[in-house]
Amino acid sequence: MAGKILPVLKLATKVTIAGGALYVAYDSGLLGGNEQGSEVLGKAKAAIPPAVNEWVKYFGFELPAFPKIGFAPVEAWNSGVQSSISALSSGPTAVGDYTNQGLQYLKDLTK
Repeated sequence: MAGKILPVLKLATKVTIAGGALYVAYDSGLLGGNEQGSEVLGKAKAAIPPAVNEWVKYFGFELPAFPKIGFAPVEAWNSGVQSSISALSSGPTAVGDYTNQGLQYLKDLTK
């Protein structure tokens, strides 16, 4: 009996954590537009270092220095989504062009 409950409990825990993370992302505005997401990211960048310093003082251990990132995530916000949508929107045109090129190649072979 316990062997059957454990997988269900694991699944319920994973679904709960994923749902909670999705709710927090939606509630904080991360799933909104570019401006709203950039604003939330700026707030997070301002709030995380003081929180980490407070935890370090509380637990009494030292963290290594964070590496400097040469690229700003704010500038690349949603660039993957934009690239995907661009590829999907130009897909039918590209398929049509490739089809025409293939047909022209076959016509040239039969001459």
